[in-house]
Amino acid sequence: MINIEGKRVVFRPYFILGVPVSKRLLKSGMVVSAMTFISRVLGLVRDVVVANLMGAGASADVFFFANKIPNFLRRLFAEGAFSQAFVPVLTEYHASGDKNKTRELIAHASGTLGIIITLVTLLGVIGSGVVTALFGFGWFLDWLNDEPSAGKYELASLMLKITFPYLWFITFVALSGAILNTLGKFAVSSFTPVFLNVMIIACASFLAPQLQQPEIGLAIGVFLGGFVQFAFQIPFLVKEGMLVKPKWGWHHPGVIKIRTLMIPALFGVSVSQINLLFDTFIASFLATGSISWLYYSDRLLEFPLGLFGIAIATVILPTLSRKHVDAQSQGFAQTMDWGVKMVILLGLPAMAGLMVLAKPMLMVLFMRGEFVAQDVVQASYSLFAYASGLLNFMLIKVLAPGYYSRQDTKTPVKYGIVAMVSNMIFNAIFAYFYGYVGLAMATALSALINMALLYRGLHLQGVYRVSKQTFVFVLRLMIAVAVMITVLLLLLDDMSMWLTWSLSQRVMTLTGLIIAGGASYLITLFVVGIRAKHLKAATE
Repeated sequence: MINIEGKRVVFRPYFILGVPVSKRLLKSGMVVSAMTFISRVLGLVRDVVVANLMGAGASADVFFFANKIPNFLRRLFAEGAFSQAFVPVLTEYHASGDKNKTRELIAHASGTLGIIITLVTLLGVIGSGVVTALFGFGWFLDWLNDEPSAGKYELASLMLKITFPYLWFITFVALSGAILNTLGKFAVSSFTPVFLNVMIIACASFLAPQLQQPEIGLAIGVFLGGFVQFAFQIPFLVKEGMLVKPKWGWHHPGVIKIRTLMIPALFGVSVSQINLLFDTFIASFLATGSISWLYYSDRLLEFPLGLFGIAIATVILPTLSRKHVDAQSQGFAQTMDWGVKMVILLGLPAMAGLMVLAKPMLMVLFMRGEFVAQDVVQASYSLFAYASGLLNFMLIKVLAPGYYSRQDTKTPVKYGIVAMVSNMIFNAIFAYFYGYVGLAMATALSALINMALLYRGLHLQGVYRVSKQTFVFVLRLMIAVAVMITVLLLLLDDMSMWLTWSLSQRVMTLTGLIIAGGASYLITLFVVGIRAKHLKAATE
């Protein structure tokens, strides 16, 4: 206990609500990862169903395009910039202990955001043709010149009218999820995405086959998925006493603080999404199937990214914000270190596994129906390129909260601009030589630049620096990953043999490879001296 300005302050840097920080973070991380795992598994099932229905042809390209635009805006208005700005401010209000002020902030924030997002959604639906021309310019040119691919532009414009309202629903899903996460209720928001996958799978299985254009049924699934997610979280807000009547509050002090933080974060936190969208723009000029190959490879990348990177970032942001409010600089750095170590522990083997097993995974998951062996080969190239940047994508998710929790949104924006410009330059160079694979390569390289700048900034500010213990920890992990890669390469059969096998034989072989790789990684970790205590040392 110490005295600050006449106030008695009790410092418990390693405990929150009487629970050891690392134990609480580990438990929260496991809950989020478990819920995210269910969602990601269903997401893969969804993609399997979609691949079987449409393969990697023109209709698939259009659906993925129409689905990507509202998802990109979701990152800007909802899960990305808004959450990063809203959580630290909400944490301040919640820490004050005045529930009425917290409810008032939520009311004004939801009302203000609600009006803005309603206008954006209406403009998107009405101007879907303009949006399609902007981001799918290659298709628009074909339409203007009455070329064979002109139908892509018309179909994309129609489907965007159906999928765009998803943005409205998911924005409020993100808002309520941020509230529940701040209250420590991580499971609800982590489980919510399951319903999007369920609705798309249902529509792909029962509605799409009945329509002349099956892709329209998938677009309806996106719309319904947003609505169900929105409805699912309402009872939990009621239970916590946080369901309030939205109010316009542009000049409310809390909203001013949120929008001040959010405006620069709109760009900074969404750099990776802007890069992916830029990939789509360029891919619209490339061969039919390019967008689909990039999509399927990106979906496999998103599995470990969401399961580990986003899950860990989700649980450390409220903790970092709380430690910043309580002026616990040592605890702040320790929480950052815990997040970095956990991400590298899980991200390194995931990255290596995706790169080595790219073709087997794509073959097992998607090679059926309209998705043929040639699509597996093409998608495996972009998956290999994307996977090379997986660890950097994950580290960005963990390092960025180091700024946002301290209400510093300007610095990540500067780094984001550098990363995005780098991506554009890389795109121009690599796409010329390597086509759609070059786009994936450029995205991975820009992620490396973004991650390096984020860490450098934290290091120079004295906020977080990798300790000698963490450096040794990572070296041990690299040895274990090298052993895992060796084991996988020795056991992996030639792909020509995989083509002759039945689906069940492929599944069993891939499962065996994953188990063998995972086991070799864990055994080597034990041999090189990694123990459970190393996962707790950063915060205890």
